[in-house]
Amino acid sequence: MPVPFRDRADAGRQLAARLSHFCDRTDVLVLGLPRGGMPVAAEVAAALHAPLDAFLVRKLGVPGHEELAMGAIASGGLRVLNEETVRELGIPPAVIDAVEASERRELERRNHLYRGVQPQPTITGKFVILVDDGLATGSTMRAGALALREGNPAWLVGAVPVAAHSVCAAMGDEVDEMICTVTPDPFFAVGLWYDDFGQTSDDEVRGHLTRAASRVAANPVAQRGRLNPAPVLLAPAAKRTVSEQAIESRGVRFT
Repeated sequence: MPVPFRDRADAGRQLAARLSHFCDRTDVLVLGLPRGGMPVAAEVAAALHAPLDAFLVRKLGVPGHEELAMGAIASGGLRVLNEETVRELGIPPAVIDAVEASERRELERRNHLYRGVQPQPTITGKFVILVDDGLATGSTMRAGALALREGNPAWLVGAVPVAAHSVCAAMGDEVDEMICTVTPDPFFAVGLWYDDFGQTSDDEVRGHLTRAASRVAANPVAQRGRLNPAPVLLAPAAKRTVSEQAIESRGVRFT
């Protein structure tokens, strides 16, 4: 079976094609989940002519089996637990708290490293696209989605190049729109669907953010999108896509 993505950049370009109905809007914000989600999100933001930022979420791994997520934390103090995993493995609250404290320190370190003293972008009233490089359990993106809801976005989109079909479907309950480029069955692991799935470094994340900021500064449309949403007008019905009609059905007007 051919692997669908050469690397994260290729995956981002393919994912962006599924999000073309958000192109050139002044109220769209693309958020990448560091570290692996940032190269994907950078391609999406560039293709949509939208601003890019990082949204920090950390997985809470089961001690001794860290690849297995028992939950996740996000900026703003939010914690989401996989209650089924916690219950089945009998993980005591003290262990969960200890893992959270460690991951919280790392989250705060990366937040300072990536943005310094720059505040999180305003998401109220925005069309927010949360991007990762794939979904295995979905706990990281779920935590991010729940945290972003607190900021009252007009429309929240989850977008990944690859995910297990069941996880992609379940994430649809957490966001207004869920886009998964491919949902292979059997799934096994995210990295199997990339030719190159090497780790993304902190320097690469900062590089993507720096280049995106320069692009936004030179692009009036993207710059307006980072600051304040523009007035939204209803497009002719004949020109609306299925996604646009779904958005409008929830009372949000689409240009």
